[in-house]
Amino acid sequence: MAKGLLARKLGMTQVFNPDGTTAAVTVLEAGPCRVLGLRTPEKDGYAAARLVFGTAQRRRLTKPRAGEFRKAGIEPGLKVAEVRDFEAQVGQEITCAIFSEGELVDVAGTSKGKGFQGMVRRWGFGRGPETHGSMNVRKPGSIGATDAARVFKGLHMAGHMGAVRRTVQALRVLKVDPERNLLLVHGSVPGPRGGIVMVRGSVKQKAKK
Repeated sequence: MAKGLLARKLGMTQVFNPDGTTAAVTVLEAGPCRVLGLRTPEKDGYAAARLVFGTAQRRRLTKPRAGEFRKAGIEPGLKVAEVRDFEAQVGQEITCAIFSEGELVDVAGTSKGKGFQGMVRRWGFGRGPETHGSMNVRKPGSIGATDAARVFKGLHMAGHMGAVRRTVQALRVLKVDPERNLLLVHGSVPGPRGGIVMVRGSVKQKAKK
């Protein structure tokens, strides 16, 4: 059975392993989440549970969304997301206790936005000559072929960098603290401090060593 949980990224720190070495971990405020509704194969074509995380001000809700919360009998939430094939009941509370230490998880979130960036930073392009009065240090140079006489689709150019959906797979859960709703996973996860991420059971069958 698939399982998942919405969480807030609190930041990174380090913990000591039993052998005395240190491990970099990301601290996540995982849940509690409430089940707003269910998707069914008969009605929607797939099975999923709609989870709600955090609290939201009622004046910021649209009338249809406020009606969903009222119908489910739960308080308005900050973030709503779906977890496929997750067996749950409407109104049920989901905590980080669904995960166990040593388990592998996939964490998905929106990466940090970097704004408009040139090709050197965005794609790692090399710089041009910096001597003899060169004016082409960080410029792209030629972007078209001589025979096609056009710019090919998908060419790496300057533009908006970051702020895209990213998933980091097979992160090991080092500690689960249901009392404080904390989840410590080995490594980094996408997004800034305070960002909302989705934590799911890893799709990789083989455990990472």
